[in-house]
Amino acid sequence: MHVYETTHPVAHSAEHMFALVARVEDYPKFLPLCEALEVKRRDERDGKEVLVATMTVGYGLIRETFTTKVHLDRAARTILVEYLDGPFTFLENRWHFQPNGRDACEVVFYIAYAFRSRLFERLIGRLFAKAVERYTSAFEARADVIYGCEQAAFASQK
Repeated sequence: MHVYETTHPVAHSAEHMFALVARVEDYPKFLPLCEALEVKRRDERDGKEVLVATMTVGYGLIRETFTTKVHLDRAARTILVEYLDGPFTFLENRWHFQPNGRDACEVVFYIAYAFRSRLFERLIGRLFAKAVERYTSAFEARADVIYGCEQAAFASQK
């Protein structure tokens, strides 16, 4: 099983970063290896939003699609992604956004996964691992585009 965990400070508010990561429909615009994402279902449960989404990842001629259940807890600023179906035997992804002043936060990112196929592991395993390691930076760069670099530059000078 592969595990990657990081805490990454960003110069955007926890609320902005939560909202950005929660907009899964936008992932194909900026997330490494993500070619398509479709939300299949969206429900409200106990004050939390729960969605089922299917993501297609690919590189060159290799494509795989997997389905997850995404739990969005805006009040706690947490996102939990649970694996439902696809090329993994296991996949769990967690996000937590800890405020660090008004216009900054720490993004706590955790992912654990294991591929079902050794062939797929050999073909895309290293590439997938490198993409996962770039996820927090990809979201930070997207936040700069959506919310502006001026806020990021200002917050980093504090």
